[in-house]
Amino acid sequence: SRGIWDPDEGRYTNVALNMLDSGDWVDPRRNDDVGHWTKPPLTYWAIASSVQLFGRNPWAARLPIAFAYLLCVMLTWRLARRLAPGAEPVAALAFATMLMPALASQLVTTDFILAAFETLAITAYVEGLFGASERRLRWWLVMWTAFGLAFLTKGPPALLPLIAILLFEWLVPARTSDRGRRFAAAIAFLAVVVPWYATVGVRHPGLLQHFLGAEVVGRVASDQFGRNGEWYGWATVYLPTFMVGALPWTPTVVRWLRTLPAKVKRWRFRAERLVDREELLLVLWTVVPLAVFCVSRSRLPLYVLPLFVPIALLVARQRQSEPRSFPSLRWIVVTVAGILGLRIAMIFWPTPQNTAEWAAEIQKRSTGPVTEVVFINDVPRYGLKLHLDAEVERVSIASVNGVRFNPPFDDTLANELAEAEPGVVYVTQAKHWPALERSI
Repeated sequence: SRGIWDPDEGRYTNVALNMLDSGDWVDPRRNDDVGHWTKPPLTYWAIASSVQLFGRNPWAARLPIAFAYLLCVMLTWRLARRLAPGAEPVAALAFATMLMPALASQLVTTDFILAAFETLAITAYVEGLFGASERRLRWWLVMWTAFGLAFLTKGPPALLPLIAILLFEWLVPARTSDRGRRFAAAIAFLAVVVPWYATVGVRHPGLLQHFLGAEVVGRVASDQFGRNGEWYGWATVYLPTFMVGALPWTPTVVRWLRTLPAKVKRWRFRAERLVDREELLLVLWTVVPLAVFCVSRSRLPLYVLPLFVPIALLVARQRQSEPRSFPSLRWIVVTVAGILGLRIAMIFWPTPQNTAEWAAEIQKRSTGPVTEVVFINDVPRYGLKLHLDAEVERVSIASVNGVRFNPPFDDTLANELAEAEPGVVYVTQAKHWPALERSI
């Protein structure tokens, strides 16, 4: 129930609430006049639906992410039935109590919803591969539908586990002859993905090229978003993420890593790959996406959140081969208590990212209802959309260039003042005040 934190939580919540207010669930918008074209709409749909059901509060905005976390725990248990039989409780417990998933379950971003759909897709693939033959087509349809929903959550990066599946199929050819039906089921993927992309592509010519260019190629090949694009950025971001994020299970992960070189050496032979195909699949599920994330010039800790599911399953398998690798009950209790303590501390932690505090300070200074908050040459606090039920805009004192998609500013200050709307609060940094005073 803590306040919405900017930038990420505020951005996603703001777009979802704009969908509710406008009734337009197709075009994501950051306000009435400017679209928000960075992610497909499924996360916005989930947040907007939850807020519509449970009211405009942070709890409702976070509920879809919490459900995604619980779904991942359940699917980890189910996957362990096939990939680590007998260790289902350990696998689910490991994922549920790892620091990274446990804390991320309270953050409004696309990453946990993406993790849930990717895990569902892998679960369906594993059930189709290891389960009863008469149900395989049904599982292939579930797999492709889940990949479609993941694609509607974050676009092409959602298909990285599919590359791992294809590589696994090449290394361990299936003994069944239903590969044709398996990929024919991809029609389910198209049925989920095509309607929205086709609609916005027709409504906004050039948008699909923008998605592919700026949001995919731009993130992979350049550091235009300023997200740890240095050549060593992968080490500074992902090594701490896995070492700290896997606590209290990090020692078990390290012990498993020590066994990996010998296993990889053994997997040069097809017969050995067949024997170890469960672990090979988990390794590919982890390594293939991670390799892409390391090569990409855009790197953030939450990008690797979906990989904690296969890591939890590998922990469970290590537990079977080395029972002493299991953390003591004391460590698990301490971890859970620490996670709860961190969540409580975050409620009271003083930070300028907390837009609930911004809303309180704005209301103190306002003599009437606030319908719009305009940030002048400053970072917009989009969480105010939820806490004040006010539109949020970012304007420039100077003229702005005509960027079609995701412009840095929504408008100029002159145009905003010319609208003469009631209930508008203007916010700027003190250092901009002389230029603002002259402009006015």
